[in-house]
Amino acid sequence: MQLDDIDNAKNLVDLFLKRADQKGDAPFLGAKRDGAWQTISYAEVAERVCLLAEKLRELGLRDGDRVVIVSENRPEWCIADLAIMAAGCISTPAYTTNTERDHCHILDDSGASAVVVSNQKLASVLFPAIMKTGKARHVIAIEPIPSSQSGSFDLHHMDDMLTGDAVAARAAVEARIADIKRSDTACIIYTSGTSGAPRGVLQPHGAILCNIAGAADILMEDFGVGEERFLSFLPLSHSYEHTGGQFLPISVGAEIYYSEGLEKLASNIEETRPTFMVVVPRLFEVLRTRIMKQIEKQGKVANYLMDRALNIAGHASERGSKRLIDIPMDLILERTLRPKIRQKFGGRMKAMVSGGAPLNPEVGNFFEAMGLTMLQGYGQTESGPVVSCNRPKAGLKMDTVGPPMRGVEVKIADDGEILVRGELIMAGYWQRPEDTEKTLEGGWLHTGDVGHLDEKGRIKITDRKKDIIVNDKGDNVAPQKLEGMLTLQPEISQAMIMGDKKPYMVALIVPDAEWALQWASANDIPFDMKELQHLPAFKSAIKAAIDRTNKDLSVIEKVRKFELADEPFSVDNDQMTPTMKIRRPFIMDAYGERLEALY
Repeated sequence: MQLDDIDNAKNLVDLFLKRADQKGDAPFLGAKRDGAWQTISYAEVAERVCLLAEKLRELGLRDGDRVVIVSENRPEWCIADLAIMAAGCISTPAYTTNTERDHCHILDDSGASAVVVSNQKLASVLFPAIMKTGKARHVIAIEPIPSSQSGSFDLHHMDDMLTGDAVAARAAVEARIADIKRSDTACIIYTSGTSGAPRGVLQPHGAILCNIAGAADILMEDFGVGEERFLSFLPLSHSYEHTGGQFLPISVGAEIYYSEGLEKLASNIEETRPTFMVVVPRLFEVLRTRIMKQIEKQGKVANYLMDRALNIAGHASERGSKRLIDIPMDLILERTLRPKIRQKFGGRMKAMVSGGAPLNPEVGNFFEAMGLTMLQGYGQTESGPVVSCNRPKAGLKMDTVGPPMRGVEVKIADDGEILVRGELIMAGYWQRPEDTEKTLEGGWLHTGDVGHLDEKGRIKITDRKKDIIVNDKGDNVAPQKLEGMLTLQPEISQAMIMGDKKPYMVALIVPDAEWALQWASANDIPFDMKELQHLPAFKSAIKAAIDRTNKDLSVIEKVRKFELADEPFSVDNDQMTPTMKIRRPFIMDAYGERLEALY
């Protein structure tokens, strides 16, 4: 595949149809049905996209109309997304975890004309929101949804809409997309938001095309592109997966297989044998803990090999290359430990790309040590979303997020804020001109992240500008760094740091459930997380984990006191975003008084 195809594409649908013509009957989208993985070809998907696009026009949808997608990751998600764009409309993804209130906000804010929903469960939350807002005249159901009375909207089934003259539909789509420019809006992605109501980010076709051209450049130059397969796991309603897990595979003519969810992810990886995956740091942290526990049980030799592998990866990350003295042991690891680990990831994994939140360097080094190439990317929804990514050829350094991608310009403001410019930048926030003007000041995207460029032009992020803690002496503390280090301890699952205008840092800790169960068993105590949290011995064990972390922290960063959370931070209790970022304001609403009492 050539980058020229992406650079010269008029829009995303144009690029997809070109790839579909090139790939023909080659498999494109894969999902597990009736216990077996089944695929749909590029040609078949292209036909369905065009047929669905024409049916959307027949329903009365017109250029620029917004169509919301509420569905788990599956082939129909991709088909609907492309069909909406092929109909000249604007795709507007929504999270499957949205509440009725969330749906009301997106329907009202976007002024949606139609909605695609996958099943009865998701519809039961969505339909009341449609009734309340009076938006969305049409609902297209992927699976049959029983409805004795649909009320204010017409209910259609997707299967019924995939009929008609395929040749005529393709011709109509091609005529329509000839007028869609790279500067036209492809989708409105609502940011999950760590505070406040989500804002709709207007992503032009060109922003995503610029992004995937930069990412494809890395794949081609650093890995070589052949018959690639991506495993789609993160929600497609997030710009990271939408661009990196859907349009990047399309750009290189790859296959996309859809995971069955977190519980089955490990087995899905082994079954589908992907070559690339885009994942958030929290998942890597969980996988690292599992792998370490498995190796620890395998005896002294396995543990010795793991220690040596970690040592070699640590030195390589500091230097940017392996030391000569480490090469013999590295060869031994390639024949012993690493093949077993790679097999757990399907045996064909070329790289896993981490994004959406900062990756603790120790986690990145661990996967490098295990023989799995880990690339950390950086960006945000407002930048399409990827700004930069580590490149093996440039030397992987896990405390950076790599150099800016092709077509991306980055500079550091006087106050340390990272500013970004290029075609990848959003057109603005939907119906929020003041927010747009503030964020795109002077033609540069003001990211809200603080960092600098190292001697090789790689971006090193220190923290979110708005999240930086300033203690009572005026010292700056980056909470995400501390939280990441705390969660590397086996006793700690989640953490939030507080200390703004205070004399020292305190932490809210969610104990690791598996560790707590083992602790209770070892101490002959019935397992009940709430009861355990009142025991002085249990608290002492958590404190020991914090003390271990404090050894690697400066005086101003050390966590002096802590409180235990009543329950894990989750999407359901509004304390996490769907992409696993903690929502500080919501957590402070729940625990602020108890944390203040620690001073």
